[in-house]
Amino acid sequence: MNSQESKSAAAASYDYENDPRWADYWGNVLIPPNMAARPDVVNHFKRKFYQRFIDPELVVEPISTSSTSQTTRPSTSNPSNQTRQQTSESTTRASGTYVSPASLRWDRQTIQFSLNAWVFVVAVLAVFPLSPQNLSNRAYRLSLTGTACSSLYSLYSLYGKPRAWNLQAVQVWFQTVLGTKDFIYFIYCLTFVTSQLSLKFALIPILCRAIEIVAKFLRRNFGRSSLYRKYFEELCVWVESNAATISMLSSQAEIGIGFLLIVSLVSWQRNIIQTFMYWQLLKLMYHAPVTASYHQSMWAQIGRIVNPLVASYAPFLSTPISTIQRWWLR
Repeated sequence: MNSQESKSAAAASYDYENDPRWADYWGNVLIPPNMAARPDVVNHFKRKFYQRFIDPELVVEPISTSSTSQTTRPSTSNPSNQTRQQTSESTTRASGTYVSPASLRWDRQTIQFSLNAWVFVVAVLAVFPLSPQNLSNRAYRLSLTGTACSSLYSLYSLYGKPRAWNLQAVQVWFQTVLGTKDFIYFIYCLTFVTSQLSLKFALIPILCRAIEIVAKFLRRNFGRSSLYRKYFEELCVWVESNAATISMLSSQAEIGIGFLLIVSLVSWQRNIIQTFMYWQLLKLMYHAPVTASYHQSMWAQIGRIVNPLVASYAPFLSTPISTIQRWWLR
């Protein structure tokens, strides 16, 4: 058995169902449902997944064009079916709008798009200055709840549930999801939705997350739609090309919220537990790979501004600041 044959055997025997990355990869493959049901197509994309994530040296042959054309060629045995298909195609061409079959499936991406589109609308309503106070407060909590549900669903679809409901299995599962963006946003939303303090400023990261997910879904699934090209394409392209700017804005808002919570400790709405939990979350954001680069950059900028001021006007604060930094960097 040569090297490629052994690699092919390893790819065929790999346990894809227990690898959470496979579910995410397969969910992002946009092919018609009739092709997604074919075993040879599924096996081809499994090998592509194996090549990308496990063994880059594996050679993956392209799907046979003959089998694909046989699957997609319309049947000529039934004239009525052919007539209906031609009528459908002419209607689609006349309308000038193309809707991908993948966009109509209620898969993980479609559910996430629906949830986050709803969250975006509700969050905009919450921060709109002319909204009535009761409506604004309700929209504020609904947007946080919607993002928490979206994050929890994403965690479940990607990582499943613990293999067993005992302490060791739960700890292993928890360590797997601890540094993920979905887990961070889930805890972020819980921190504010359970609090009496209503910080509309806290919706900035929620809006940033929602608009990124919505723009990504629209570009992938409705790129040929005339409605999309007319009204949404420019905005979606801007969002995707400025993803780093949006993430930086989100990190700035998250750090700013931490200082707002410290200031709130001197008001009647103070919540010591919430403030402590949120700063623990900020510490996680500082160390988690998905958010570390943006948070570390922001804290470095803050340090360049604050440290000279402390050294010049309040040198007695150097010792407590050094103690806090040691705890922060642990």
